[in-house]
Amino acid sequence: MGFPPAAVTVLDGGLATELEARGHDLSDALWSARLLADDPDAIVAAHLAFFRAGAAIATTASYQASFAGFAARGLGRDETERLLRRSVELADSARARLAGDGRRRWVAASVGPYGAALADGSEYRGRYGLTVAELTAWHRPRLEVLADAGPDVLALETIPDLDEARALVAALTGSPVPAWLSYSIDGDRTRAGQPLAEAFALLTDVPEIVAVGVNCCAPADVSPAIATARAITGKPVIVYPNSGEGWDAARGRWTGPVRYSMAQARRWVADGAAILGGCCRVGPGEIAGLARAVADAAHSAG
Repeated sequence: MGFPPAAVTVLDGGLATELEARGHDLSDALWSARLLADDPDAIVAAHLAFFRAGAAIATTASYQASFAGFAARGLGRDETERLLRRSVELADSARARLAGDGRRRWVAASVGPYGAALADGSEYRGRYGLTVAELTAWHRPRLEVLADAGPDVLALETIPDLDEARALVAALTGSPVPAWLSYSIDGDRTRAGQPLAEAFALLTDVPEIVAVGVNCCAPADVSPAIATARAITGKPVIVYPNSGEGWDAARGRWTGPVRYSMAQARRWVADGAAILGGCCRVGPGEIAGLARAVADAAHSAG
């Protein structure tokens, strides 16, 4: 099925959030990618929970999956490729189980930043000390395997840095599968501190990138980012922020109030977002509310 969808569409929430809520320990460096080998049925169940909540797009459990990460666990290249492909197959399996209800659904193959594979929080800083060419060489093999597995779209997500965006654009050139690219931001800048306007400008003339946006950010940062993305690229905008809670690394827990609200979601639709979902700490309950907000907005517009 073609991507992006023609109408405003609901994305899923935090896959790791749902897996943790179901009792899975994701403190491992591979995070949710570990379950690709250890408990694939758990991943299918999480995808189904989001689909049943109203999401039309499932994001695969490949965000933190990498050749280097699996090699550290003793897995060779062939096995790593098999697990990357499995991430797409599991999301597709969840979609197939609900095929009889007549709703269109899509599978997005998650491609996290280099820093995610380091499992040290550097995806929230960028500036890894690698050249664009080195980052391109690191990303390309994973992109090729995931694209070959047959997803509807590649989700290049939580990108903190213009250099990494440049590397992904280079690695994506000629891809038979379209992609979205979403930056992780703080205010009106990338996590690495570059102006968001400059970051979106980099994507304007890249035909393989069919949607742009932001994710893994504060809900309050979303509306200004939508305006910037629309003004600069003219492409459909995708947004999926965190709950708004803060992570206390010293205590190993989330703190502060939830700031993800349906009132904000309705504003994001009014601002022109084409695809909306959630990231960390956003579960099926919030996605169900988001789906209702999007349906209400469509009904009001009609």
